[in-house]
Amino acid sequence: MTETVLTQLDEHGVLLVTLNRPEKKNAFNNAQWLALKSALESAQDDASVACVVITGAGQDFSAGVDLNSFADVKEGEEHPFDVSARALVDFNKPVVSAAKGVAIGGGATLLLHTDVVYVGDSLRMRFPFANLGLVPEWGSSYQLQAIIGARRAAELMYTAQWLDAQSAVDYGIATERVADDQLLDKALSKAREIAQWPVTSLVATKKLMRDVHRETLHKVMDMEAAGMEQLAGKPENIEAVVAFMEKREPDFKQFRR
Repeated sequence: MTETVLTQLDEHGVLLVTLNRPEKKNAFNNAQWLALKSALESAQDDASVACVVITGAGQDFSAGVDLNSFADVKEGEEHPFDVSARALVDFNKPVVSAAKGVAIGGGATLLLHTDVVYVGDSLRMRFPFANLGLVPEWGSSYQLQAIIGARRAAELMYTAQWLDAQSAVDYGIATERVADDQLLDKALSKAREIAQWPVTSLVATKKLMRDVHRETLHKVMDMEAAGMEQLAGKPENIEAVVAFMEKREPDFKQFRR
């Protein structure tokens, strides 16, 4: 069975975490969410890990949530997405991300929780919630505003527009744009630069920078989950999914009559 998340620790203390479902554009199934959570928890407890790099195998970072995964969760159980999301929000070591190709939904919101974001020239990013008849996830309704400001965040959330690599940099979502074939090397190089310092200092610094947001993020994630529960499966959401499968534009005007 193929591992959905690969990990590799180098001699500098940099842990490379690779999302490994390239045939699905690294869309997360339940196994991959849980594997990411496990990798983060192990890295948190491992004194030899100073910095983490997250990237995607193949041509893409991540197409978000594999919709088939929701059928495998029993009613009343916390979805593996939720436990994995909270593990990254609470992770206390520096995280560098290297994203190219598609970064959609969970693939885009994941990047908001990494500390340094490098994007390849091929990046195509989108926060596709309003156009699916849903609400934002993973604390992104708060986190995107905190990073790029309320006006720009509203524009992206309300329009669900696509962003290319340069737009991601211009908006302030990404740190730097890099050629695809140099992307991972750039991320690893920066991670090794970070990892040369004491882990105790890096952890304390990240806590100072992030703890001010964490309590709010957890509250917002609970609110988002309630919003998802309210809207998922409603006619607008069903129309969005069916239109996607039929490769046509959705007709939301029918619900305004």
